[in-house]
Amino acid sequence: MSAEHAVSDHDGTDSYIPDFDSRWSELTGDESQPDPSDAFVFKFHSVDEELGPDQRWSTWLDVERGSRGPEPRPSWVVTEQAAIDTELGVLKTGKEADVFLVERAVEAIGDNPGRSSLLAAKRYRTEEHRSFHRSTSYVEGRRTRNSRDSRAMQKKTAHGRSVAAGHWAYAEWDALNRLWKAGVPVPYPVQIDGIELLMEFIDDGEGGAAPRLAQVRPSKELLGQYFEQLRGGMRELARAGLAHGDLSPYNVLAQGDRIVMIDLPQVVDIVGNPKGMDFLMRDCHNMATWFTSRGLEIDDQELFADLLTMVY
Repeated sequence: MSAEHAVSDHDGTDSYIPDFDSRWSELTGDESQPDPSDAFVFKFHSVDEELGPDQRWSTWLDVERGSRGPEPRPSWVVTEQAAIDTELGVLKTGKEADVFLVERAVEAIGDNPGRSSLLAAKRYRTEEHRSFHRSTSYVEGRRTRNSRDSRAMQKKTAHGRSVAAGHWAYAEWDALNRLWKAGVPVPYPVQIDGIELLMEFIDDGEGGAAPRLAQVRPSKELLGQYFEQLRGGMRELARAGLAHGDLSPYNVLAQGDRIVMIDLPQVVDIVGNPKGMDFLMRDCHNMATWFTSRGLEIDDQELFADLLTMVY
């Protein structure tokens, strides 16, 4: 019975369905006979593995557990291992770290569409080139797990300076994770790998970097919106028992009608640090002074008192 296959119905009788081979030409218009092996042919797409001097394969899956951003992750985060990181230029240079603009992109493969996102890559300087100016008063109340590392950092040995770079990178990573989950307006932390921290790139809506708050002159209405966002962020920090520690109009970005706090490795434990209250007061004074200079009267003492209600 070459053209048909017999199958048994539930009542025990046989019925027949047309054999697939005999219907091949009818279905496809092809007079040749189908090759069963066609059903198991995989279609491969060639991928150019030759990377440019400013490119590398994505390190997303290379980093250890706990070194990737918190869930739920934003939809723009590119997680494919086939993605390529392309360095596009320098965003900022500093004594402790440099920040680069990186595009992480994956090409369309088969039915999977291509995707890309821009990231800010903050790289803390190596021991040969760094010059840390973070005061030790920022880290009072913090603990370093490894006692040898702690002693080396205190003595500022070569090993201690190497540990310090990673210390500050992971301190900022931890702060970004904690604050982003708490709803504080900070960049989304994508991943950390050694002394490199990848985070959300805050743009100006036109492809460039968002300006610092110190560089903008918002309308009176927008100025009020900025302050309410800032106070909300500072309140959430205080609720977590933290102060930014170095908050100023230069560490706040203005992205349209939204503000974003940046530069967070030195976040201070308000209660655990003997100078925690001083740091909090300084943050209040810096920001109140700027808003007042732009025409919105802000009392730094009132702001400080408001934040203290979130701490206790």
